[in-house]
Amino acid sequence: MTDRALFLSVSLLITIGIVLSYSLSSYIVILFDYSPFHFAIRQSIFAFFSIIIMWVISRAEADIWLHRIGLSLFIGGMLLMMIMPFLPTSLVSEVGGAKRWIKIAGFSLAPVEFFKVGFVYFLAWSFTRKMNIHHSDIRLRDEFARFLPYAAIFILIMFLITIMQNDLGQVVVLGLTLAFMLFFAGSSFKFFLSLISLAFAFFIFFIATAEHRIIRIKSWWASIQDFVLSLLPDSLANALRISVSEEPYQIGHSLNAIHNGGFFGTGLANGTFKLGFLSEVHTDFVLAGLAEEFGFVGVLFVTMIVIVILQRIFKVANRSDNPVYYLFSVGIVLLFAFAFLMNAYGISGLTPIKGISVPFLSYGGSSMLAASIGMGMVLMISKKMRAK
Repeated sequence: MTDRALFLSVSLLITIGIVLSYSLSSYIVILFDYSPFHFAIRQSIFAFFSIIIMWVISRAEADIWLHRIGLSLFIGGMLLMMIMPFLPTSLVSEVGGAKRWIKIAGFSLAPVEFFKVGFVYFLAWSFTRKMNIHHSDIRLRDEFARFLPYAAIFILIMFLITIMQNDLGQVVVLGLTLAFMLFFAGSSFKFFLSLISLAFAFFIFFIATAEHRIIRIKSWWASIQDFVLSLLPDSLANALRISVSEEPYQIGHSLNAIHNGGFFGTGLANGTFKLGFLSEVHTDFVLAGLAEEFGFVGVLFVTMIVIVILQRIFKVANRSDNPVYYLFSVGIVLLFAFAFLMNAYGISGLTPIKGISVPFLSYGGSSMLAASIGMGMVLMISKKMRAK
């Protein structure tokens, strides 16, 4: 039987996202003279199709359709990302010189969101064929040799997303997912730590070679340095202190919105920091908007829904006899969890803001549709769970 608790939890989170799309977009609809329900209606359309797609996929036979859907998303998503830079602006949306969205019937879809689900399936399928699910005593050098084909694929992915689409945040999510899936697939802890260290070095390299990323890191550090440096000796604190020409207003306003919400929040549609202080608060800063209008209670409620979703998926993974089903379910958990944590840490100032949306909660059809496909595939697997 399909995991109904997982389906209902995802549907509830989608519904909350519709409410937030209406409440948090008030400044944007006034600025561009849209209908007050402009974003809520568009999000509702995507929500309707997302829930239907999730339900339809969940009814399919996993032994047949999981492989077909997974590889189609992987291959199709990669091909679309390869050809997007060469498509005319009439077919793709270009922001800041990067082409990330394909225009379809008045809507824009981001292939990278669908590719992420396909990438997780490809790793689950390939790791099961090439690696032992259980840890084995092999040399570190041999583990790196076994990893080389995946490294080549990931370098191509980094080029397509980081260079061509100027989106480092998505690569961070995919890189972390790859590393942890390798660990769950049977790699040693030593190899796992080596891979994380190597990934961190690449992360620093991509930041150091892009001026806008350096500015973003400086802006983030400027917003938290007073607290951090107060814990250090004066000589070291003075050496690490920086000054920026522009105030890190996004993080500052995000923290102020969270503080303004208090325990119970200001109430639906009564938030003030969404009124031009936080740009696009219904997308990347949706958790800050949620915190202001619904307070700690609202954030706790949403977090508990997310925890329930993660727990139900882990349960599906744990009860799956098929190693591909197991690894794919774990990979979807990792995608969902990393996106939620990176967004939460970003809006609270703990890490730099990466532009990662909250699955099912942030405004945006691509993220919701892709995540719903991934959840539908997990629900498809849940029908084959063994009793335990």
